[in-house]
Amino acid sequence: MTESWTSDRRPSLAGRLARLGFTHAARAERLIAEAERDGSAPGDGLLDALGGTADPDLALDGLLRLLPAAGGDLRAALVTEPGTRERLTAVLGVSAALGDHLARHPDHWRVLRDGVAGPLGSPRAGLLAAVGADPSAEEPVARDEDALLALRVAYRRRLLALAGRDLIGLADVAEVAAELADLAAAALEAGLAIARAEVPGHEACRLAVIGMGKCGGRELNYVSDVDVVFVAEAREGRDEDAALRTATRLASAMMRACSATTEEGALWEVDAALRPEGKAGPLVRTLASHRAYYERWAKTWEFQALLKARPVAGDADLGARYLETITPIVWKAAEGESFVEDVQDMRRRVETDLNQRTADSERQLKLGPGGLRDVEFAVQLLQLVHGRADTTLRSPTTLDALADLSRGGYVARDDAAALASAYRFLRRVEHLVQLHRLRRTHLVPDDEAGLRRLGRALGLRTDPVGEFTALWRRHAREVRRIHEKLFYRPLLRAVARLPGEEARLTPEAARARLEALGYADPGGALRHIEALTAGVSRRAAIQRTLLPVMLGWFADAPDPDAGLLGFRQVSDALGTTPWYLRLLRDEVTVAERMAWVLGSSRYATDLLLRAPEAVALLGSDTGLAPRPFEALRAEALAAVRRHNEAPAGPAAQEKRASGSPAEEAAGVVRAQRRRELFRVAVADLLGLVDVRTVGEALTGISTVTVEAALQAAINKIEMESRGPLPTRMAIVAMGRFGGHELGYGSDADVMFVHDPLPGADERAAGRAAHAVAEELRRLLALPAPDPPLVIDPNLRPEGRQGPLVRTLASYAAYYARWSEPWEAQALLRADPMIGDPGLCERFRALIDPVRWPEDGIGEDAVRQIRRLKARMESERLPRGVERRLHTKLGPGGLADVEWVAQLLQLRYAHEVPALRTTRTLDALDAAVDARLLDAEDSEVLSEAWCMATRIRGALMLVRGRASDLLPTDHRRERSAVARVLDYPGTGDLLEDYRRHARRARAVVDRVFYGAE
Repeated sequence: MTESWTSDRRPSLAGRLARLGFTHAARAERLIAEAERDGSAPGDGLLDALGGTADPDLALDGLLRLLPAAGGDLRAALVTEPGTRERLTAVLGVSAALGDHLARHPDHWRVLRDGVAGPLGSPRAGLLAAVGADPSAEEPVARDEDALLALRVAYRRRLLALAGRDLIGLADVAEVAAELADLAAAALEAGLAIARAEVPGHEACRLAVIGMGKCGGRELNYVSDVDVVFVAEAREGRDEDAALRTATRLASAMMRACSATTEEGALWEVDAALRPEGKAGPLVRTLASHRAYYERWAKTWEFQALLKARPVAGDADLGARYLETITPIVWKAAEGESFVEDVQDMRRRVETDLNQRTADSERQLKLGPGGLRDVEFAVQLLQLVHGRADTTLRSPTTLDALADLSRGGYVARDDAAALASAYRFLRRVEHLVQLHRLRRTHLVPDDEAGLRRLGRALGLRTDPVGEFTALWRRHAREVRRIHEKLFYRPLLRAVARLPGEEARLTPEAARARLEALGYADPGGALRHIEALTAGVSRRAAIQRTLLPVMLGWFADAPDPDAGLLGFRQVSDALGTTPWYLRLLRDEVTVAERMAWVLGSSRYATDLLLRAPEAVALLGSDTGLAPRPFEALRAEALAAVRRHNEAPAGPAAQEKRASGSPAEEAAGVVRAQRRRELFRVAVADLLGLVDVRTVGEALTGISTVTVEAALQAAINKIEMESRGPLPTRMAIVAMGRFGGHELGYGSDADVMFVHDPLPGADERAAGRAAHAVAEELRRLLALPAPDPPLVIDPNLRPEGRQGPLVRTLASYAAYYARWSEPWEAQALLRADPMIGDPGLCERFRALIDPVRWPEDGIGEDAVRQIRRLKARMESERLPRGVERRLHTKLGPGGLADVEWVAQLLQLRYAHEVPALRTTRTLDALDAAVDARLLDAEDSEVLSEAWCMATRIRGALMLVRGRASDLLPTDHRRERSAVARVLDYPGTGDLLEDYRRHARRARAVVDRVFYGAE
């Protein structure tokens, strides 16, 4: 030993310890002083070595426990053998758990000695010998009574030797992971030897253990579950069922031998959940049973798991036959009919996992953004897609597979190098984190000491915490970026003449990748990509930057082909506009939202194609919020005034050759409507608005459009008649329009009312009012790029047989003499809100007593309404339609809920002012407040109404045309509606709708029909 610390030198000790990197210098000084009493205090050279470790305080603690027990050989070796000193102090400075192991087994330090450190011979032979089994036997059987303890001690001795080489850089991450997998395989073999000693009659069967996951891929962590699958067969002349029972007992005993907790701890969990049928399936199967399952029932993710299958223990011949049988099935299955959907589901599942983070997600090395799973999933996905035809891509090891993908031109060299570097870094950090306590964890520490230990272990000494955090975040960002890009970039090389030395994908390989992404027409997609990226212009260059990521976003949408086609069309329309591509390049949110909208909604895509500049709305949630009604109204009416006041003369007339001022004004207003419909549709698709907000927003847009068209029509009629209109006009919104519950495909149900000015000729006033109404309908029906707004006046008195426009007095006379109960019910949703304000109020005063009669409606009227509802249910549904899937007229649908609310209004609104509303949900809330309806019943009805409304909206958004029927026969359309409504599958949507409708119908039968 070198000179120890004497009392006259001690005043400088604490300062020196601090300079060497000890965090608790005073404590370390005290421990060294105590060690002096038995002569085990470290000298200068050893103290310097401790100061060079990841955690000098931890290393000192471990060393001071080991030195008294290990004797003089260790003391001498630490002085004369620099390699021994470096390995031992490195281990003690990282792993408290291995320090504990050395304290229990002090002679194990010798595996770290110069000339000894390195692979300790065959791990299989070593661990079998440790449990008293003969390594040369065909089926080794453990003979040691303390085999479980012996296995753990021998295992950790080898783990200690490997950690010593790992921590000083004598073995890289790939070597360490491979050796850990081989050590785990040896432990499984020893565990099986222990199991044979426990299971009588084990000779009746052959049992092979197939390593899966990281064990199978020879890329295991220090502490990880070891995934396995068991395959067995009876020996010749033995009963197969009995042999399988024996094999199952062997497998269970082997798992316990590795997982059981002892005074030496456990090794790790043995997990057999990747077997056919998972935990619900038998633990052990025959080879024929495995083959039958994978040929008939397995999902693509199960074949993905089989990419890493490798026999690791047990009967080697049976394991080899398993691999020979299963491997061809894996690659044949990748050509299956459902391959595209399954790959998409896998990709979506991983993305969902990444998005549903826990509180610790940002510290996750495995599942966090830019983590190990990102690398592994991208590599495996590429293997599944291209390994079908290219057998060089079938390595079970991530880093080897990544190198193969790079050599084959499937991944750019720079990307492969960056990804491999990041993967090695993340795996090394994962190893260091697990070594500390020998516990299964993938979390980066959140305490200063833990981060400091990690940074110093990685050689970062100036600012270990800051440097490590920056390096980790940089690698994570790079992984995430390349993960986004990796699957799509080679598609561009397949169709565009890009610079670079990398091999380009063949057209066939590019098609295969597009198919795997879910593109139904890969050839068409390639043509779109080529058109967007061809040439050397700046526009093409930006597209080549955008498309790798956008192709993935399109693939996330229900209809990738439509998304890419729409993107090409919008890009063609705006490609020469300087702001468009710059916006997409610089604002990730805009590009991602655009991809989702184009790939999800034909309705929104059509709107965007007709007004491509609306893409600028996608940049923020604020920009997608529905605009206030008064702002929309002011803009629309200002446009009408502007065109009505345009200058006259030959030049102006020539400029207007294509249309009258009214038509021009209507065109501007309809363009405003188109823009606002797009705003609401996108907000709806992104989940930024709820059902009520959508209904109010769409109603406001239609109200403004109709009011502006009314003013334009009045202006035109006044110009043609060369005088002011001789009557006041108002428009009464009816149905969903009046209820402020319009959908994307709703007509605008209206009634026209006019009131001649004092002294005006009533017939002339009637003709003028009729002309205005017809002109309004004509202006809104002119061919235009916006979706039609159909003005439907058929809810007026006498329906189509009655006059289009009536005077206020005529309405009063009709409702006084001829009105039926159903007409009073229709008036419940009447809202006179467009046109002359005074006339609107007088019309409201006229109809209020009709729809909210004093003392309510009588029992005869109630029976009549019930009969009418029952007749509608049997007569109005189209033939051949599955009534339970009809969101409007089916049981528990919109009509059911609305008739309940309306019957309560007809009966009780005269005494409950809050019931005097045109809005369905408000009426239900008012009924609850007035104790006319149970709160639970109201909640059931409201939820069913909202769900049916959402489904109708989603159908219109997806299809571009209205429908009341849930799709059942068009797979892509059905799936798209489910995705837009945020359901994992169409079955989930159908089940949820039926549940809501069934519960709502039960309330309708009880509350509306009076059923017990």
